[in-house]
Amino acid sequence: MAIDGEVKNRKPIDIEDLLKLAPMEERVYRMRCVEGWSMVIPWVGYSLAELIKRVEPTAKAKYVAFTTATQPESMIGLRLPVLEWPYVEGLRMDEAMHPLALLGFGLYGEVLPNQNGAPVRIVVPWKYGFKSIKSIVRITFMETMPKTSWNIAAASEYGFYSNVNPAVDHPRWSQATERRIGEDSFFQPKRKTLMFNGYADQVAGLYTGMDLKKFY
Repeated sequence: MAIDGEVKNRKPIDIEDLLKLAPMEERVYRMRCVEGWSMVIPWVGYSLAELIKRVEPTAKAKYVAFTTATQPESMIGLRLPVLEWPYVEGLRMDEAMHPLALLGFGLYGEVLPNQNGAPVRIVVPWKYGFKSIKSIVRITFMETMPKTSWNIAAASEYGFYSNVNPAVDHPRWSQATERRIGEDSFFQPKRKTLMFNGYADQVAGLYTGMDLKKFY
């Protein structure tokens, strides 16, 4: 994994070193997709902050940008002109440093499968699932807000923050309710979506004073 931008330690980090960087934990998080479904997933990893602290961002680093692997021969979805590739995402520095933001290496007690983002991804449980970028090959520390793939593709539909918010609907999907995969049957009423996906007590302070309908 390449490390660059506003950071003191730009030395690349391989997966073996990442696996030894901090003790692994199992964390059971809710995941909410912008399309209206949700899951409960036991991830294995450690706080993203553990990596960030070790690479020593400079005082100019206000955001963290992530870039995914681009392997068209094995990632067949890259052959479709849905997005600009590689897939890119980003977080504000305080979001990335929050203890809930996870650097993930496994799920359900197993090594992370390719389709779920092997060998390493992030999991940000209070945001819609597309923010939790998979198969990361580069982390860049930036002074300005980075571009993100879905915001590039449709800025009116996908904001930079993309916090789970039942009061702000997507143009094609209501965000007020959700269908829980593995628990809710098709005929069962959908459950109400919780602000910040149920993590408001932990993360709402990150957005004090912000208009969350404007900064969606």
